[in-house]
Amino acid sequence: MKRFTRIACAALGALLLVACGSREPSTRGGPPTLRLLTESQYRNVIADVFGEHIEVAARFDPIVRVEGLLAIGAGRATVTPFGVERYIALARSIATQVMAEGNRELLVSCQPAQGATFDAQCAERFIAQTGRYLFRRPLAAAEVASFVQLAERAAATRGDFHAGLAYGLQAMLASPEFLFVAENVVTDKKGQPQLDGYSRATRLSLFLWNTTPDEALLAAAERGELDDMRGIRRQVERMMASTRFETGVRAFFTDMLALDDFQTLEKDSSLYPAFSLAVANDAREQVLRTLVEMLLVREEDYRDIFTTRRTVMSGPLGLVYRVPAASPSGGWVPFEFPEGDPRAGIQTQLSFVALHSHPGKSSPTLRGKAIRELLLCQRVPDPPGSVNFDLFNDPNSASKTARDRLVRHSTDPSCSGCHKLMDPIGLALENFDGAGQQRGYENGELIDTSGEINGIRFTDSSGLGSALRDDPAVPACLVRRAYTYAAGRPIQRSERKLLNHFEDEFAAEDFRLRELISDIATSDALYAVSVTPVRTALLDRKEPRT
Repeated sequence: MKRFTRIACAALGALLLVACGSREPSTRGGPPTLRLLTESQYRNVIADVFGEHIEVAARFDPIVRVEGLLAIGAGRATVTPFGVERYIALARSIATQVMAEGNRELLVSCQPAQGATFDAQCAERFIAQTGRYLFRRPLAAAEVASFVQLAERAAATRGDFHAGLAYGLQAMLASPEFLFVAENVVTDKKGQPQLDGYSRATRLSLFLWNTTPDEALLAAAERGELDDMRGIRRQVERMMASTRFETGVRAFFTDMLALDDFQTLEKDSSLYPAFSLAVANDAREQVLRTLVEMLLVREEDYRDIFTTRRTVMSGPLGLVYRVPAASPSGGWVPFEFPEGDPRAGIQTQLSFVALHSHPGKSSPTLRGKAIRELLLCQRVPDPPGSVNFDLFNDPNSASKTARDRLVRHSTDPSCSGCHKLMDPIGLALENFDGAGQQRGYENGELIDTSGEINGIRFTDSSGLGSALRDDPAVPACLVRRAYTYAAGRPIQRSERKLLNHFEDEFAAEDFRLRELISDIATSDALYAVSVTPVRTALLDRKEPRT
């Protein structure tokens, strides 16, 4: 829809341009970011630079979500001394694999002179080429020289060129310049601060692909093309046409929907014998495949993800959903829940109802809280430390259903305020147990799935999905999450009108995800900066960037 709008506006001139579409509000932007690579970004970079066969065998320190996203929490992350040791050990492991026989012929584009223990020219070439992708910019001459000198000393000690080069690579992989995304600010012709081309390239690549910039994007930055919005638009169109764009979208929704929590999800096997590690992995994959199919392949209305009955199914998931899911290959098959089935919308899939439950039982409160925070961007306060959970958890209670037990919290003045925000939503999902399996009764009592959200009442989980679809806070939340995810920082006060602009554009484009992402990626606001950063000694360079 917007494509035709732009064509019409261009043809009719500046007068009709005002009528055809609103202009982007000006913003002062925010501070440039310094953020730690997330685990998924680290893994993607290693796979893109060296190949998927290079194993990243490590556990990463957790990043705390800020404003609902790990992408923002990464800007406040710290690395503990033990974390530093693990990064060094991981760097050593990767470098050893890269330089191993069978890999180095493919990954090192030159060979040392015959009989030479060290070849400085070959080492410089490898360090400069590889460092360009790891550091997301060209290395200064002094940086290349320092890594080459380290490789040369190690080669002399080990008596082997590739063993020495592995030390140089290890140092790059353990460098703050690789582990942290440090944006650089320069001044434009008017003396105003702006992100340099390489920082813009990195923002784009992390947003659209969740990895380091490729050669075409780095070359565009080097030529100065990313200083101009026309150049940015060309790169955005190219990147969104790539298969890597799906990877970026999956990474965004993994962060927004907190799907990384599946890594620590536990279920009581005695209560839920059908729930396994394979089920947990497939539940995460199911929602991502559903979103990709609806929003990228079919380019459907984003709001329809809360009412859709179409999804995909695997064998392990079929056991929990209690539906046939056989295929000749044993893989994924298209599946649609019939009309009248409680499964309607991603909020009824295992990825939501099982994830936001306790190990041994369901939780209307956790589910209601997740809908408020993840899908509506509404903060729910943490419970006070004085809350007594004994009444709700008492196994001898005469209350047989969660609804009856939660009445106790709703009448307690210290609990009622927050529980009224969460419980009426989560109770609509009580026909799914703690593993996400469908049920009609709890302890012999018929489950009442009626509920309410923001003044809209419904009778079941399907009604909840319809209420979410029609709630204006739902697309507004996606806009907020997408913009902050792209910028890698919280919303600034000067950007409130900007968010309203993106929301209006999103609605005018029939709530198409592709259009929203394109609008954000090609907005002046995404690259605006308000202050020049104070660089620390850790990140200062001996020479300016080239």
